[in-house]
Amino acid sequence: MGDTTSMIPAKEAVAMVTISIPNMTCGGCAKGVLATLRDAAPGAAATVDLGTRQVSVDAADASPLVAALRADGWRAEAGV
Repeated sequence: MGDTTSMIPAKEAVAMVTISIPNMTCGGCAKGVLATLRDAAPGAAATVDLGTRQVSVDAADASPLVAALRADGWRAEAGV
């Protein structure tokens, strides 16, 4: 298992979505991904795993998160 970084947990978990981000390669990248997710889904809990280059987010729908990540230059794919 790779390094993980977490955001502040959400008050209520809705569902867990997993997003693959192949161009997230370092701790700085993880911070950028988390910043994008914080803007796209304020208060949602997220965990980054650099080893697998994936992020797990407590959210009902991955689509707006993937769209926000792609808009910021991340090659994001949901459910991979």
